[in-house]
Amino acid sequence: MSSLSQTQIDFRNAMAQLPAAVNIITSDGPGGRCGITASAVCSVTDSPPTVLVCINRGSASHDPFRANGKLCINVLRGEQEELARHFAGMTRVPMEERFAWDLWDEGSAGVPVLRDALVTLEGRISECKEVGSHSVLFVELEQVGVREQGDSLVYFNRLFHRLEGAAAA
Repeated sequence: MSSLSQTQIDFRNAMAQLPAAVNIITSDGPGGRCGITASAVCSVTDSPPTVLVCINRGSASHDPFRANGKLCINVLRGEQEELARHFAGMTRVPMEERFAWDLWDEGSAGVPVLRDALVTLEGRISECKEVGSHSVLFVELEQVGVREQGDSLVYFNRLFHRLEGAAAA
């Protein structure tokens, strides 16, 4: 592994201070079933509804996502940290076992959708741009699911945190 410049180290430390929602990005298709934990997800536009997802090109899931051309962004609830750890590769649970748990439904595009996610965003990859070590996937959404209540799981200062949702009025 190459050594990092001071600017790269400073950048990584700065990004650790940027709170972000924790998501499990899932896909299935000719490239195989896969999933990763990611915080690099951002809205782009609502005309058409589009988000972006950044995936490291060195990830074992990168090529399957590209080959499948479709994915689901599952925004995690506060109590789903353990699942985030599994899909982040922090445990030794094999990919096929992660999807064998009774947590998943098949989405409209045939991708795994986390049944109890806070939000689910299903769509097709409309464009891909390579930037540095990552691919930026632009995803046009075809299906959006939103829970009205629940806590969120965020990543901040290199740790998972539960962010409580506002009480219903």
